[in-house]
Amino acid sequence: MWMTPKRSKMEVDEALVFRPEWTQRYLVVEPPEGDGALCLVCRRLIVATRERDVRRHYEAEHEYYERYVADGERAALVERLRQGDLPVASLTPEERAARAGLGLCRLLALKGRGWGEGDFVYQCMEVLLREVLPEHVSVLQGIDLSPDSTRQRILSIDRNLRSQLFNRARDFKAYSLALDDQAFVAYENYLLVFIRGVGPELEVQEDLLTIINLTHHFSVGALMSAILEALQTAGLSLQRMVGLTTTHTLRMIGENSGLVSYMREKAVSPNCWNVIHYSGFLHLELLSSYDVDVNQIINTISEWIVLIKTRGVRRPEFQTLLTESESEHGERVNGRCLNNWLRRGKTLKLIFSLRKEMEAFLVSVGATTVHFSDKQWLCDFGFLVDIMEHLRELSEELRVSKVFAAAAFDHICTFEVKLNLFQRHIEEKNLTDFPALREVVDELKQQNKEDQKIFDPDRYQMVICRLQKEFERHFKDLRFIKKDLELFSNPFNFKPEYAPISVRVELTKLQANTSLWNEYRIKDLGQFYAGLSAESYPIIKGVACKVASLFDSNQICEKAFSYLTRNQHTLSQPLTDEHLQALFRVATTEMEPGWDDLVRERNESNP
Repeated sequence: MWMTPKRSKMEVDEALVFRPEWTQRYLVVEPPEGDGALCLVCRRLIVATRERDVRRHYEAEHEYYERYVADGERAALVERLRQGDLPVASLTPEERAARAGLGLCRLLALKGRGWGEGDFVYQCMEVLLREVLPEHVSVLQGIDLSPDSTRQRILSIDRNLRSQLFNRARDFKAYSLALDDQAFVAYENYLLVFIRGVGPELEVQEDLLTIINLTHHFSVGALMSAILEALQTAGLSLQRMVGLTTTHTLRMIGENSGLVSYMREKAVSPNCWNVIHYSGFLHLELLSSYDVDVNQIINTISEWIVLIKTRGVRRPEFQTLLTESESEHGERVNGRCLNNWLRRGKTLKLIFSLRKEMEAFLVSVGATTVHFSDKQWLCDFGFLVDIMEHLRELSEELRVSKVFAAAAFDHICTFEVKLNLFQRHIEEKNLTDFPALREVVDELKQQNKEDQKIFDPDRYQMVICRLQKEFERHFKDLRFIKKDLELFSNPFNFKPEYAPISVRVELTKLQANTSLWNEYRIKDLGQFYAGLSAESYPIIKGVACKVASLFDSNQICEKAFSYLTRNQHTLSQPLTDEHLQALFRVATTEMEPGWDDLVRERNESNP
C-alpha cells in the first residue's frame, strides 16, 4: 500500500562520521576510540555521530558558550577547553542553586511525591549538611522547595520539554498517535495522547503530546477538536499521520461514532495516507480478559483482596501478595486499579497458588466459600489463569521498544498460531498448555472419581474462538500493510515480482548493491535505513519512514499507566489539568530538560 506513495523530495542523509568543523561549532572532538563525539565542556560521550544529535546536546546543555561568536574567540575557547580550563564559571552560585532546585523538583515528580514534600527534603539536606559539611550549609539559601515554587518549577520543566518536542516535530517525515483512555485520576477520566515521530534520518521520538479531560470533552466531536488543536500547536498536519493505536473501548472504536472513524474521515484527502489503526496494543490484558473471564472471576477475587487488606494483613502466607499489590498501586485500595492489576497473568497465577490458604482465610472471617465447591467455577479459574499467563507473555514481548512494528506484528501472528493450537488441544482434552486447568481437573478427579465429565471442552473452545476473532478484528489493518512490513524488515529477500511496479526498479537496484547488503548484515534496521540514500531510493526510504513511525510497543503507555497506579494518592490531590499533564510528561519522557534555558528563564523572570 505504501510502496506507491506520493513522491516528495527528501533530504540527503548526513554521513555517520565525525566532522572536524563540529569542534568549533559544537565544542566536541573525536574521541580516541573513534566512535561518537566527546564534549569538551562536560566530558560526556555523545554516542550517535549525526550532526542532529551533537547539536541537540550542545543546545540543551551548553548554549551559554554561544556568546563566543568571533572566530578568534571561538578558537581560543576550544583551546582552553582542550586544556581543561573553563574560560568563565558557566554558572554562578545562585544559578547552580536554581539548577539544583529544578533537579530536585523533577525528582519529586518522577517519584510521585506531593508538592509539600519539597520542604521535608530541604530539612533533610539541612540536617545532613549541618552535621557533615557545616561550612556548606549556606548553599541551601538559594534553593526554594516550597509547595508553590515546586509547582511552578514542574510547569517550567513541562514547557521546556514540550518546546523541545515541538522543535523536533517540525522535522517529522511521518508520525503516529496512541490514544489511551484508561487514565482514571480520582473521579475524572483522561485521554493520554502519545506521539511517535520519525525524522529525516529515521530517528524515532516517542513522547506525550497532550492529555485531555474527558469530563470536559465528553462528545467525540469535542475530543476530535482537542486532538487537532494539539497537533496544530505542535506544527503537525494530518497529511503526515500514518497510524493510530487505541484501546478497545466504544469511545475509541465504535463503528459509527468512535473517535477512530472521525479521525479517518478527517484524514481522507488526496494528500493524506490511509491511516492504519490497531486497537489491541494498549492494555492487552483488558482487551482479552473480558472475553476470557466468562464467570466474573476477577470481580470475585478483587473482593477477596480487599478482605485480605483490611482483615488479614498479619497473615504471613499473604505477605508476598500484599507486597506486590502495594508496589503496583500503593497502599490505598482502588477498585479500578485493583481489577487491572489482577488481570495481569502473573498476579492471577500467584493467587491461584494460594487458593487453599484463601479458602481457609475466608472461612475464618465468615465470608462465603461457595466458589470452592463449584467445579465449573474452579475450572474457569484455572483456564483464566492459563490464558492470561499466555497473554502476559505476549504483552511482555510487545513491551520491547525500538524493534519496529514489523517485529511486533510477527509476535501477534505467532500468538494467533498458538490460539489455533490451543483450540485443537482443548478439543482433544490435551491440557499440556493449560497447567493450572490441568491441576484443577486432577484435583476434581480425585474428589469426584465417579464423575467422568469434569470440564466442558466446548465452553473453552468457544472462548478461544472469541479471542481469535477479537485479535483478527483489532489487527486487521496491520495485515493490510503486510507486504510493506515484510519489505521493511527484509528488503534483500523480498521478491521484486511481488512488489508494486513502482518500487521494483529500486528494490532490484538495492538487492544488487553488495556494499548495502554488507551494511544490512552488520547494522540494525534503524541504522541501515538511516544511511540509505533518499535520492537513490526515495520510495523504499518513504516506506521505511512510515513503518518506523508506527508504534512498535506499548512501553510508553505502560510507563504512564504504571506511574498512575503507583501514585493514585498523590494524583488524587487537587491538581489542575496543566499540572497533571506536566507530571505525566516528566514521568514518561526520555528527553533531558534544558537546564541552562530553565535557569536563564528564571533569571529573566526574577531580575
